[in-house]
Amino acid sequence: MPKVTYIEQSGRRYEVEMPGGTTAMQGAVDNMVPGIAGDCGGCCNCATCHTYVDPEWMARTGPANDAERQMLDGVPDVRPGSRLSCQINVTEELDGLTLHIPASQY
Repeated sequence: MPKVTYIEQSGRRYEVEMPGGTTAMQGAVDNMVPGIAGDCGGCCNCATCHTYVDPEWMARTGPANDAERQMLDGVPDVRPGSRLSCQINVTEELDGLTLHIPASQY
């Protein structure tokens, strides 16, 4: 099973194993990672799962789609690598993915 590491602004790390095909948001919610609420259930409709993709993983996760970019327009602290974790489908190729949780998510 692929692992995703979520890192809080404080530096605290959460390593989560999840079945392939799970979104990074669902893996975080299922494992109670603080700062990832996923209020809309993964419909790309709320931005409560905003994360920053670690630079070394940005090419592998790909860019945000149009709907995701529209949602990100309404959140504070958007930067390169901003993604909604509900739109990142975790596969074996993303084993080791690192996502940083913005301070604004708390």
